[in-house]
Amino acid sequence: MKEISINGKKYPCRVTMGAMLRFKRETGHDVSEMKADDVADMVAFLWCCIVSASKADGVEFGIGLMDFADMIGPDSIREFYDSVDADRPDEKKTDGRPTS
Repeated sequence: MKEISINGKKYPCRVTMGAMLRFKRETGHDVSEMKADDVADMVAFLWCCIVSASKADGVEFGIGLMDFADMIGPDSIREFYDSVDADRPDEKKTDGRPTS
């Protein structure tokens, strides 16, 4: 997933080091500690990926985490994690969600 549409506007979306750092600062734990059934972490990490990619690309993204969560649905989360999984080498592929 290179971009995501929120309320009809497209934003860049990709995993960056900044996204991982933001996630740790936001949640208090590392991305590697995410559980596949933790929806709050999954939403938070997606938000961090959009915030970071937008900043890197010079795109204005002024949506807070809770407002963002209100604006997206489960399909957006699934699509993001499927795209992350697709970018992994074959031997590391899972079901598209973080490992537990």
